[in-house]
Amino acid sequence: MADQNVPPRRPRDDRGWDGRQHHTSDGYGDPNASAPYGYDSPHPFQGGYPGPADPREQYADGYAGQPTPRGPQWVGPEGLGRPALARPAGTGLPTLDDDDEPGRKVGRRKAMVALGGTAAVVAGGAALAMTPQFRGLFGDDAVADATGSTVTDGTAARPSGQQPSTVRTYTEQNESYMGSRAGEALKKNAPSGGRTFSGPAAAAAETKVTVKTVLAKDPILHLARRATFGATPAVVADIKKLGIDGWIRAQLDPDKIEPSKAELKLAELPTQKLSVQQLRDQRDKLNEQGAQPEREMIDATLARQIWSKRQLFEVMVDFWNDFLHVAAEFDGGEVYRNSFDKDVVRAHALGSYPEMLVAANKHPALLIYLNQKDSRKDAINENLARENLELYSVGVDGGYKEPDVRQAAMLQTGRGVEDGKYVFKPEQHYVGKVKILGFTHANNSADPKKAEAAIDKYITYIALHPSTAKYVAQSLATRFVSDTPPKSLVDRLAKTYTTNNGMIKPVLMALFSSSEFWAAVGQKVRRPMEYLVSTYRVLGVSPDPSSKNDNGDNKRTPFARGLRQIQDKLRELGQYPMGQPTPDGYPDVYVAWTSAGTMVNGWNEAGEILAGYRTTFTHTAPEKLVANPPSTAGAYVDALAKRLVNQKLSTRERNLILGVAGVSASAKVDATFNGAITAVARAILASPQHHLR
Repeated sequence: MADQNVPPRRPRDDRGWDGRQHHTSDGYGDPNASAPYGYDSPHPFQGGYPGPADPREQYADGYAGQPTPRGPQWVGPEGLGRPALARPAGTGLPTLDDDDEPGRKVGRRKAMVALGGTAAVVAGGAALAMTPQFRGLFGDDAVADATGSTVTDGTAARPSGQQPSTVRTYTEQNESYMGSRAGEALKKNAPSGGRTFSGPAAAAAETKVTVKTVLAKDPILHLARRATFGATPAVVADIKKLGIDGWIRAQLDPDKIEPSKAELKLAELPTQKLSVQQLRDQRDKLNEQGAQPEREMIDATLARQIWSKRQLFEVMVDFWNDFLHVAAEFDGGEVYRNSFDKDVVRAHALGSYPEMLVAANKHPALLIYLNQKDSRKDAINENLARENLELYSVGVDGGYKEPDVRQAAMLQTGRGVEDGKYVFKPEQHYVGKVKILGFTHANNSADPKKAEAAIDKYITYIALHPSTAKYVAQSLATRFVSDTPPKSLVDRLAKTYTTNNGMIKPVLMALFSSSEFWAAVGQKVRRPMEYLVSTYRVLGVSPDPSSKNDNGDNKRTPFARGLRQIQDKLRELGQYPMGQPTPDGYPDVYVAWTSAGTMVNGWNEAGEILAGYRTTFTHTAPEKLVANPPSTAGAYVDALAKRLVNQKLSTRERNLILGVAGVSASAKVDATFNGAITAVARAILASPQHHLR
């Protein structure tokens, strides 16, 4: 039996995951397309981040011909080796790596770095201070039996025949990062132990926050930060109105929440309305237009993260897109990935994980991405079988061994894609007894109904396995509680998952009803995408175009162009929805994202938003963020901090921000902070109070 664990090169129509993050020029959806559906040209006032055809072009010449780096990419203040957008002299703000102005007592760069660098300390240790980046800133149909010993052609370079925990095709990222010195420092400030209460409100009322943090220990703000993409005045008001229990119940029933204006405007992304068949039928036409359905899907996801009222649902969609990860951009993603988003992830995000995993294993996107469509009984491809175990269920240390991978791959043969649809091909299905991680099945028929039932039963089995319960619980606790969640919480969540047969709502209710959740104030640091999305949210950016916007003859609407600009900026920052090219998704712990360059780039983008350069959207003028602003500088900083980060800053932080403006606390200021309001607001958005969630 041939070992097809590493698939051979195939013609482009046999699409499958090959590790590339973007299409090549001979593939569908060429990013080089110059038609109006392509990238916008930069404009000094409308913004725009023109994306290159291949991300490798963003790097220095030393990267020429090298494969695209995978995982988080740390970038400098100007992005990935790209010069900053030029503006007319005298407009905008200086970037943070500009030299400090002569005579200024506190330089912008020193003040901003001092503010932002505090985030690591308040998150649980000097993790960021440890990093050099920060310091530098400164065939046979007969019935068979697969349960016996099987000799394969595995070698030291290929996983067949080796132990999964030794091979680790994709290291368990969060665990790996937290094993570092910085991770050990963070563990010292994590809450330990706890209990479950009768409900979230009771848990919030009875839990005392003892961890060190600069964030206000307000349970309403804590819930708003963790269960949404950023606390806004509207979200805080809703929680106060409905109560903690009422707000969570409402968020867990997203179908009853009305769509936002931005969600209604998603009709302006034309490919998002097309079915898989329509995308296939119109492939040549869309390709000629430069339309990129997979990128429009990312745009739509960002719009929902920023403006949807179904915030907990969107947080869970993002969680599952990292856990059951299928990259947006792979050969075939332009046709199938949007359907995977709608019919698999969003359809089950708050429902049953076993049903989600079963649906995923019958979806063309996953079958193509991990080459299952190429697996047949006489040429086994292990990719999907391996990742089903290693990444999507029990985890690499969940107890399975290499024979389990091999037999799972044999059982799953026959599943494929034909004419854009999922099909089962009985002639390609291995028939014979299998035993996988305690699951045993005769698998004695190639009849589609019986064979499909056997595969579905296996997928459901691993989705409900105790190791999967623990793995899902650990991942949810890492997302919502702490980079180092207490074992007591993980164990209780795993028990809830098992008791409720993999239903997610009960697990979330158990999480929100735990003392560990409410005790973990300030124990999560926003990743680059979370930082930028929360900045758009807190600044009250509207999806409608500014009166200054001139769309010219562009066939794409300002809304569509604005979303693409956000996406392109996030590509510079190294994180965007479904952006990880490999099947492991993005890491969800702070030490994976400790890049001073990325941090500064995010601060500068906050300045761009404040200054209103993105005229594709309507921005609240910074001098209007606070109604009836105080007339003295110190009181104005307090009021602005209350508006942007929902609390006052420490005396030290307040003085640093006053230093950015070059004034004392008692100085008289007008609504524009004597012309420095944008710089002051940007400095507050660089504070740990905005970096933490």
